[in-house]
Amino acid sequence: MRARIYQPAKTAMSSGVAKTKGWVLEFAQTSAREVDPLMGWTSSSDTQTQVKMTFDSKEAAMDYAEANGIEAVVQDPNKRRANIRAGGYGENFATNRRGAWTH
Repeated sequence: MRARIYQPAKTAMSSGVAKTKGWVLEFAQTSAREVDPLMGWTSSSDTQTQVKMTFDSKEAAMDYAEANGIEAVVQDPNKRRANIRAGGYGENFATNRRGAWTH
């Protein structure tokens, strides 16, 4: 069995970082997906792709994979940029703006 260990990124729809601190072990797909002729749904006989296991640390996920004979690939996360503006989006509507207000 092959698996991937990664730290999930924040969702694109929010600026919060909830659910991004832990690590996830996710199994790779081993069989091809097929189209159901009656309904047109895409399905697979491989149920391991539905399994996602969460861990508190990368080491815990790696230890679990090693103990259970799972060949795991670790993907280190890309870190956020540190140069985010202090005011952010709300700064566009500040009443004490220095420049001309245009729309």
